[in-house]
Formats: sequence, C-alpha cells, structure tokens
Amino acid sequence: MNNFALRSKRVITPEGVKAATLIINNGLIEAILPYQSSVECELIDHGNLVLMPGLVDTHVHINEPGRSDWEGFNTATQAAAAGGITTLVDMPLNCIPATVSKAALEVKLQALKGKLWVDCGFWGGVIPESLENNGAQLDELLSAGVLGAKSFLIHSGVDEFPNVSGEDVKKALPIMAKHQVPYLIHAELDKAHNEPQEIGDKYQSFLDSRPRQWENDAIDLMVSLGEEAKAVGVDAHIHIVHLSSSDALEKITYAKNAGLKFTAETCPHYLTLFSEEIPDGKTLFKCCPPIREDENRQKLWQALKAGDIDFIVSDHSPCTPELKKIDSGDLENAWGGISALQFGLPLIWTEAKQRGFTLADISHLMSTATAEFVGLDDKKGKIAIGAYADILVFDDEKEVIISSDMIKHKHKITPYVGKRVTGEVNKTYLRGQLVYSEQDIIGQPQGHTLLKHDY
Repeated sequence: MNNFALRSKRVITPEGVKAATLIINNGLIEAILPYQSSVECELIDHGNLVLMPGLVDTHVHINEPGRSDWEGFNTATQAAAAGGITTLVDMPLNCIPATVSKAALEVKLQALKGKLWVDCGFWGGVIPESLENNGAQLDELLSAGVLGAKSFLIHSGVDEFPNVSGEDVKKALPIMAKHQVPYLIHAELDKAHNEPQEIGDKYQSFLDSRPRQWENDAIDLMVSLGEEAKAVGVDAHIHIVHLSSSDALEKITYAKNAGLKFTAETCPHYLTLFSEEIPDGKTLFKCCPPIREDENRQKLWQALKAGDIDFIVSDHSPCTPELKKIDSGDLENAWGGISALQFGLPLIWTEAKQRGFTLADISHLMSTATAEFVGLDDKKGKIAIGAYADILVFDDEKEVIISSDMIKHKHKITPYVGKRVTGEVNKTYLRGQLVYSEQDIIGQPQGHTLLKHDY
C-alpha cells in the first residue's frame, strides 16, 4: 500500500498537535492536509487516537551474533515495532565479536539479513586495542558507517569489551571529533578499587555496591577531559548513557554552559522504578548503574523538564532466564540489565502525564531528540512533509496491565509484568508499511540498516 492517507484529530507535528490528514506516498509523508480534506486514495481514520512520529531508541543491546540465545535481531525488532519504535541503534557489546572493528561490523551486517522489522543503526566500540597505531582500528570502524562509538570506564560485564582509562579517552576524542560523531560513555568509575562487596539477594546491598559517587566521579572525569580537548581545538561530542545519579546533574549542566558538546540520556527504569519498592531477590530489577531512591528519581524528572537531560532511551539489555538467576534470587551473580523494549512509551506516559508533560513533550524526548542525536533528523523523528512515514498510533487513555504474553522480545521476562500503565501502541507504520497492529506483527521484515555514509 504505497499511496494512502491517515487521519486523526490529534497529530503531533513540529508545529504542535493538530487535526490533520496525512498523505503517504512511496514511504514518505507527501502532504499534511486539513482534517476534513477529501483525498483520492484509501483513507484510514484513527479518530481521536494520537498519530506520533515513530520512536527512535538509540540504546538497545541485541546481542547477535554470538549471544543470540540472549536476544536477536528478529525478536528485538519485533518488540521494537510493538512498542512504536521504528528506528533503533544497536550497542557494540554482548555480541561476539564485539563491534570494535570494521570486520566485526561486517559479521553483524551478515547476521541480521532478513531479520529487521524496523530500521537499525549501529554503535561501534572503543577499547584499548582500538587506539593502537594512532587509533587506526577506530578510524576504520567509524569510516565503515557506525553512528558513533561507546566505551566503559569500568568492567563492562563481558571480557571481550574491556574498559578504557582516562588516557585512552584522550586518544579517542580527536578521532571521534574528526568523524563528527558522539562518544558514548558508560559513566561508572571505581576510583578506590574497592574489594567487591558481598551482595547475596539484598537489593540494598547491590545498590550500596555501585554508589552514586561512581557515576559522579566518571562524569567529572569526562567533563575535565572534554575541557582539555576543547582547549586544544578538539570539539568532541561526549554523551553519558543511562544516567541514574541525580547528583551528577549539576556537573552535566556546568559542561553544557561551558560550551562543551555534552549530552545525557536516562531510561524508563530510572524514571518509573525506585529502590524502596524493589523486593530482595528480584533479579529482574538488577541493572548497572542501579535503580536508585525515589528522591533521586524525582530529580531526574525535574531535569527532563528543565532540559538538562536530553532524551529517554530503553537500554534494553536482555539475557537468558538462567543468567538472570531468577530462581535463586542471586543478585550478586545475576546478569545486570532490564528487558522492556516495547513498553517504554506507556511506562513513560503514565508517569509523565502526572507531572504536566504533554504527549508532544514525550514525542520530543523519545523520537525527535534521539533522531537529532544520531543525525537522522532529516527523515526521522517527526511528522513533516518529506520525512519517512514512520508513524505510531497511540491510545493515550487506555489502561493496560503488562503481561508476559504481550512480550515480543525473546525471553518473556521483564520487571514490569503486572504493572498497570496508561497508554497502548495500537499500530506502527515503518516507511508507510504497517508492521504492527493490535498485538500482531504484520507482513515481512522490511527494516533497513542505517550506516552513516548512506544518508
């Protein structure tokens, strides 16, 4: 169906929410007409349901190739479609080989053929090896089309993706700046190199084992390294992934005001969950950095409202139920990661609407700003003439209880089972093709790979 029209009394556009009729032609939005316009093609009227730009989720661990028993492109992108996500960016670790070289990227591109239900870009990885020979491996990887690259300042959880030092970051920043792509940082830093604490099944013990100070120290380091680089003419974009410590907001705001290209994201689990309500032994809630106290959560919401946090992404980081240690409740040894790819929009909307956010605000935080972050804002993240017809249909008033049988990602586990949310993704269109409708995945995989040199 290459030529059709969508109509709604509430369409989120860059000019605001309005009643409109969208003409879709060959995968693009050809025209935005007044609501009552007569059209020459098939018309689908969505009434009072909201038409929003498809979400752009720039933080997803798909784990294929190498750990496709954890997740994979077929299931992850189906879950994305079910969540109204039309574009995602895959993280460079937990797959084997890790995406730290051009050759590894090519292995991944072969592995995903015929499996993409939505469009997919890729982050590269920066490890110490990337920076040998004046950073030749990193330079080649960035030239191969990844949208940027990521490092850890602490052990990543997998040995094939070692963390970097401050000296490594100094070497990486000029290469990232040359390619004009963001450098993503997992910001936890254990400056004291403490002996690992005994955690057992106690959530508070796990929380104590990864204190806010680790995040604060890591962000302090990145700000100072950014300032050093800027002082010698290196204008690198530093991005903090999955911010959980509200203490670090002051330093992030300082960096922005000092003229650094410095951005930060947070995730639904830090905005909807809090430590006081997490039971002991419930490993599904374990992630790194950890879910912190409710007062911390409230400050993250305030920072979103103030514009100090730039956007919201999932950090979908799944594994097998066995690795999650669900039966034993062993928080110490359970894999750290939250699985919730398809539920981000209703989770966030449920909380946000109580705080005075509009759907247009949420669309900006989960679609427009993320599209801009990865340089896709010409065609993605907006309902505008000439943009891709990446559109989700959202029932913003429907009450839903999340159940395991809704889950489209590989393993039917998430900490949100049983949670009541407001809002349901009704349909998802990718480049004008219906890919999801009322709990069902539709048609064939039609997603594109998004390499930087292709757009």
